[in-house]
Amino acid sequence: METIPGVAREAAARFGDKAGVVDGERTISFAALWEAIRKAAAGFIVAGLEKGDRVAIWAPNRLDWIVGAVGAQAAGCVVVPLNTRLKGGEAAFILNRARARWVLTVDNFIGNDYRAMLAAEDLPHLERVITFGPEWDAFLAAATPDAGTDARIDAVTPEDPSDIMFTSGTTGDPKGVISGHGQTCRTFRIWTQSVGLRDDDRYLIVNPFFHSFGYKAGWLPCLMTGATIYPLATLDVPKLVDLVSAHRITMLPGPPAIFQTILATDIGGADLSSLRLSITGAASIPPALIERMRKDIGIETVLTGYGLTETCGTVSLSDAHDPADVVARTCGKPIPGIEVRIADGDGSILPAGEEGEVQVRGFNVMIGYFEDPEGTAEAIDAEGWLHTGDVGRFDEDGRLMITDRMKDMYISGGFNCYPAEIEKILQKHPDIALAAVIGVPDERMGEVGKAFVIPVAGAHPDPAEICAWAKANMANYKAPRSVEVVESLPLNASGKVQKFALKDRVKAEAAPAGGVAAGA
Repeated sequence: METIPGVAREAAARFGDKAGVVDGERTISFAALWEAIRKAAAGFIVAGLEKGDRVAIWAPNRLDWIVGAVGAQAAGCVVVPLNTRLKGGEAAFILNRARARWVLTVDNFIGNDYRAMLAAEDLPHLERVITFGPEWDAFLAAATPDAGTDARIDAVTPEDPSDIMFTSGTTGDPKGVISGHGQTCRTFRIWTQSVGLRDDDRYLIVNPFFHSFGYKAGWLPCLMTGATIYPLATLDVPKLVDLVSAHRITMLPGPPAIFQTILATDIGGADLSSLRLSITGAASIPPALIERMRKDIGIETVLTGYGLTETCGTVSLSDAHDPADVVARTCGKPIPGIEVRIADGDGSILPAGEEGEVQVRGFNVMIGYFEDPEGTAEAIDAEGWLHTGDVGRFDEDGRLMITDRMKDMYISGGFNCYPAEIEKILQKHPDIALAAVIGVPDERMGEVGKAFVIPVAGAHPDPAEICAWAKANMANYKAPRSVEVVESLPLNASGKVQKFALKDRVKAEAAPAGGVAAGA
């Protein structure tokens, strides 16, 4: 069993002067990265941070994020990543809930002045805010690692908490998911081997570090394998294309929308031929997109997977040899060493082909929700099964298929409707690139489907024609009763469609002028 600082120390020993992180004009070797981490740990220790204290990081993808996170973990602290899109009140809720003593942040990002937002909030537990840049550099320069630092690093165990990642909170207050060093490292050793990441890979990390995809499936596997980390702070497709071309990037994961945009963009003379590996997901995926990623972009291996914060981010992965339709419609097979089952509402275990709740048991399941024994007991039963709240089934080959979130389901005329299933069908329409479906109120049916669709480049889909096509291609109760063509969909930082934003939009449009929507 390992710890995350132990992985970083091993990377320094194994890969030495090889480039570990390339962040704009800054390049640092694996050996130098470890020394920076030791300095950060020494600084935290001298400043009085104790084992188990929480250190929050509110910053975009950058070298300092990694140094700060692993440095805090090396000092025995627990990292609390904060979504860069949060507003002050949202961040304050998490900081107070976690009782974070320190925050590492940046001066300004995407128009947000994080220091000013923090200053405006009541944060009784917060003792210090350090800004990445000159202040952080001075903090590191003043630190002198010694034998005491190394003893503190050695005292971190695989059973210790490594991080508390707060769930998105789109349906209520965020919950803090506690993961341990050992389970995280074990999960992503398996992930890394399954994906096929190598020491000669150059990994452009677009997924945010505050998310499992950017942190645990991002820079951590690079430390494990010797792949070079290229952080990207914002999703800027022209810049992304330039980086891939200039640095011969080989690994580029991300949500489907990234690749849809690349395929629809005139990339000029940019050379993307170095790309060999990608993982996509977080939305319904048209099989044609997988084919085009392989053939038009030239990515040899395109994978999908399934996971949630409560499972260290990983439950299942597809196989490199799976055909495009299998990659698009399934999430692959469970990773070795864990158990996954499908259960109905009464707790009966269902056979392949039947839909029910996805339940997971094994080393990847969270320690629990931070200081929330009731929430933990509700999520993890007495036998250790995590009740994910996701609806799915196994196919005849043992591959997991996720139908939808239970909470995302709506009922139309007494029938359960699963938006993810409807979206996949809609995306087979030749004029539709991406679709998002929600349930909207209907006097007769209770709820009916409304689809928001992004057209493929150059197409001008007709909403009435799409509704007719949908009725011809799916059960009538599933077919959306209305379609709205849009240029974009509201996404969170990990690429998932924010259904609540679409529902709020519909509610606002239904409200009488000068009033509020019914039921608001």
